[in-house]
Order: sequence, then structure tokens, then C-alpha cells
Amino acid sequence: HLVESGGGLVQPGDSLRLTCVAPERTVSYAMAWFRQAPGKEREFVAAIRAGFAYYADHAKGRFDIDVDNSKDEVYLQMNSLKPEDTAVYYCASGRLAVRSKDEYDYWGQGTQVTVSS
Repeated sequence: HLVESGGGLVQPGDSLRLTCVAPERTVSYAMAWFRQAPGKEREFVAAIRAGFAYYADHAKGRFDIDVDNSKDEVYLQMNSLKPEDTAVYYCASGRLAVRSKDEYDYWGQGTQVTVSS
């Protein structure tokens, strides 16, 4: 099971750090964050495996994905948040650190992030 936490209501420009607990997944598998806004497809945010991180264009320069293998946790540090970042954020795990959600076979339940003034 993957369990996300850390979502909430913030104002534009604020920061938020999401945490995903991923027992026995962070060392040998790729870990990723996706998000889904109302009425939209689930989209890639960031992924990491073996120390290499990959970001969607909308996340580059603002978001940072990191892993703590000793805690089996994955983080998504989100800075300079915008209203368009409002979505449910999901943690996922799979063999490859890719952008396609179809390549991930373990998912969390999601955590809501709302950016609004």
C-alpha cells in the first residue's frame, strides 16, 4: 500500500510538501507523483529511480522529488504554487521512471492540494 499525506489548502506562492509512505518499494522500484484535476486526465508530475529524477514541464524549477530509503518515503516539495496546481496528487510505483501512468502498478489513494486565495 502507498499512503500519501501533506495535502491541504494554500495560497498562491506558498509551498507544500507531500509525503508518500511506500513500504519495500523505494529501493528497487521507480517512484512517481501524478495529479488529477477535476474533469481532467491524470497527469505526470515527477518520478525518481536510482537517484535520477524526471519532471513534467509544469513542475520543472518549482517541484522537487526525493526519496528517503531508510524510511521508505517519497517526497514532493512544491514551491511557488499556482491555482492551476490544484488537484488530487497520487503517489505511484513501478519498474521504470516514465511519464506514462500505465507503467505504474501500485497507487495510493491520493491527497488533495488546493491553491486558492
